[in-house]
This record gives sequence, C-alpha cells and structure tokens, in this order.
Amino acid sequence: MTRAELDAVPSYVVNPIPERKINLSTNEVPFGPLPGVAEAVAAATAKVHRYPEMAATGLRDALAARYRVAPERLVTGAGSAALIEHLVRATAAGGGEVVHPWRSFEAYPMLIAGGGGRSVPVPCTPDHRHDLDAILAAVTPATRMILLCHPNNPTGVGLTGAELAAFLDAVPPHLVVAVDEAYREFVTDPALPDALVEHGHRPNVVVLRTFSKAWGLAGIRLGFLVASAEVATAVRKVVTPFSTNALAQAAGLAALRAEPEMLRRVGLVVSERDRLAKALSAWIDGIPAAQANCLWLPVGERAVELARACEERGVLVRPFAGEGVRVTVGTGEENDAFLAAIAEVLA
Repeated sequence: MTRAELDAVPSYVVNPIPERKINLSTNEVPFGPLPGVAEAVAAATAKVHRYPEMAATGLRDALAARYRVAPERLVTGAGSAALIEHLVRATAAGGGEVVHPWRSFEAYPMLIAGGGGRSVPVPCTPDHRHDLDAILAAVTPATRMILLCHPNNPTGVGLTGAELAAFLDAVPPHLVVAVDEAYREFVTDPALPDALVEHGHRPNVVVLRTFSKAWGLAGIRLGFLVASAEVATAVRKVVTPFSTNALAQAAGLAALRAEPEMLRRVGLVVSERDRLAKALSAWIDGIPAAQANCLWLPVGERAVELARACEERGVLVRPFAGEGVRVTVGTGEENDAFLAAIAEVLA
C-alpha cells in the first residue's frame, strides 16, 4: 500500500531526552529564546484560530532586507530540512538523482526519498571533507540536483572559497546545486565563503538557511531558501500551504530584531567550541577544525561504546556507529561536565 523504495530508507531517530541528562546530542544553542521571541509567540497565540498569512509576506520582506535579495527569490518553510524536501520535489520527483556527500546530515536520504528523488551518496575524503571531484564524477544524465552541506553536519568542516567556486563553475548549468548553510553563523574561518553572498547570483544555485541553530528557534521549525525567481516560484508551488505557521512568522520577526544578541551568543559558542577542541585533542587524534556548533570525534568502532559511557555519566552525545561521535557545544558548565566524563571514560 506504500512506495516500495521507502523500505530501504532509514528512519530519522532521535531518542527522548531525559531532563536529568545534559543534552549535547542535538545541534541546538543552549541559551533559551532570544529576547522578545517568547513574548511575540505568546501574542500570536491569540489568533491561532485563524490561518496564517500564507505568503509570510512580513517575514519574507524582513529576510529580503536582511540578506539583500529580492523578496520573490525567498521561500520560507518549516525548517530548512522541509525546504530541501520541497526542492527535491520541484527538481527530482519521479526518481531523479540527487548527489550528496556522505557522511553528512543523516536526514538527507529521507528528505530526498520523501521528495520522490533517488539518493546518490558520495563518500567524504579521509579528512572529512566533501570530495568534490567524486561528486562531479557521480553526475549522470539522471541527476537533477546536487546537495552540499557547508559547513558539514556532523563533521563541521566547510569548503574553501576556491573549492566552491571551481566546483560551481564545473557543474552543468541545468543542474540545481543546493548549498545547505544551516551553520553559517558559526563560521569564523575567513577561507570559508558565504555561499549566498558569493554565489547567490548564479541561476542554478540555491542557498538554504535555518532559524533552528544560531537563532534559537529549533522548537518552532522555521527556515528559508534563496534561489533564482524561477526556481523559487517552482518550489512555492509544492510547499505545503500555510506551512510557515503564524507562531513561526512572529518568532522569526522577533528573532531578526534581536540579531545583536544572537551574534553575542554565537561568540560564546565559538569560544567554547575552540576550548573543547583543544581539550579533546589531548585524548583523541584527528578532530577536524569545526566551523559549526559541534565537534566530530573520529573514534571509529568505539563510537557507540563512548556515547554509552558518556550517557552513564549524565551526558548525551550523538554516536554514528563505526564512524564517530558528534558533540554539540553547550554552556561552559555543560561542556565541563562532558570533559570530565570523557576524561574518565578514556582514562
């Protein structure tokens, strides 16, 4: 009664988070909503019996002004993940191929399948980078889209400006290249380009952003993409109507008004990220230089064992069996608890 190809697609599993545990397993910011967000959401609840403004015009105009793009090039949705699925539906439905790096965001195969496309994963290099040459080599006449994660989740590694520019120059112009920049706000390395600023003018480039990370709205589901007007119009036709709900629109507008505080909090995360990386490098070799709000511990076959041992000591991290462990950067106190746990485990 359902599509047979979905039998081979893994489910996206996030286990319940016990309140007594320190949660460093999901890539959120730990500081609570930005100032004004809770009040804006509370006020919006008074009208939840009404449909939201379908085009999210106020939010879209604010985003257009913030990112200096035309409003018709913007599409909002229930997080950047949902927009990836809509983008697949607009480009690759019916079994078209979507080429993407792997290990990368674990929901990619599910989102691609949900949009009616076929996932073509390309292994990353041994140093956890996108293998751009291999991604280009994986393109076939059936390819409809290429999806990049920059910086990459879970490894935190990004692309250099020269790498991304050369890659986009080499991609056939009829193929959409989606650049998932969910972690852009945490980038401090000047070698890593802002894909929207540097390449948003290309007709086949789509840049995705989210409010779930730096903007602190993971629980409300809000994201947006910027594309050519032609691609954006096509995506809008397949987006679930009213999926940018009224509370999300209010929260997004309030968050944008609190951008200075968002940047201050990002600075705290970056400082803690660098502190964690330095401390962990004393015990674990090969930790890549992360540019997201997480760190990748390449512990291979010890991943599940290490995560279980940390959980027994009150700290939750995200294992990827046989590959490594992703650790979200928390508050200073949370990070200290993790370092104490990992020191005990590795000792």
